Amino acid sequence: MSKGGLRRNGPVALTEIPFLPDEAQLFKNIRMSCDSEDAPVVREMLEEARRIARPKAVYREAYVEEKGEAHVVIGGRRFAGHVLRVNLEAAHRVFASVATCGRELQEWSDAFAGDMLKGYWAEAVKIQALRVASNALAARLEAHLPGGSSTMNPGSLEDWPMSEQRPLFDLIGDVEGLIGVRLTESLLMMPTKSVSALRFPTEARFENCQLCRRERCPGRRAPYDRKLDEGKYRRGKP
Repeated sequence: MSKGGLRRNGPVALTEIPFLPDEAQLFKNIRMSCDSEDAPVVREMLEEARRIARPKAVYREAYVEEKGEAHVVIGGRRFAGHVLRVNLEAAHRVFASVATCGRELQEWSDAFAGDMLKGYWAEAVKIQALRVASNALAARLEAHLPGGSSTMNPGSLEDWPMSEQRPLFDLIGDVEGLIGVRLTESLLMMPTKSVSALRFPTEARFENCQLCRRERCPGRRAPYDRKLDEGKYRRGKP
């Protein structure tokens, strides 16, 4: 292991991820019948996107070097957050990652900025491409963490805000050069359909949603768990 808790082999970029869009799922997501009068336009856009899409992902393995009361140091970078600290109580290594629909689809969708309807359809296509990249990344990381793992995403919880994007990107390295994703001044990612995360080994699966009290969320993957929030993750622990 090299100085700073990073593996010598550095970040690993996945740049040859095939994009085979799911037409039926797309129509379901945009709430359109497959025989609608607009369906041919959607199919044409989807075929265009399939030809140009290059979903990508990058990850880097690093080691946990220090555990404070509400922070951890990973690969020489300090990450703040009580929930993260609790989740990494038994962990010695993590994988920092970014997955994206790709700059190619972002530029493609920008061409529809003046058309709200086509812009909406284009966003749905980009979400599919991001999911493909995320699934490819998850499969690769599950091979490194066969005993079970969970993820945390900067900005998904009040306890782990968007500001944690900075050390995560710094930990990985040249994310923009590797897969074309950059951080804006407001810490959002471009392309917009990109996701960053820390994946860590865990016996009990964790979802950010379990600690989120927002009642109506289209992206919710698990119900809010009050017992977990006020028990294991209560301030003052571990």
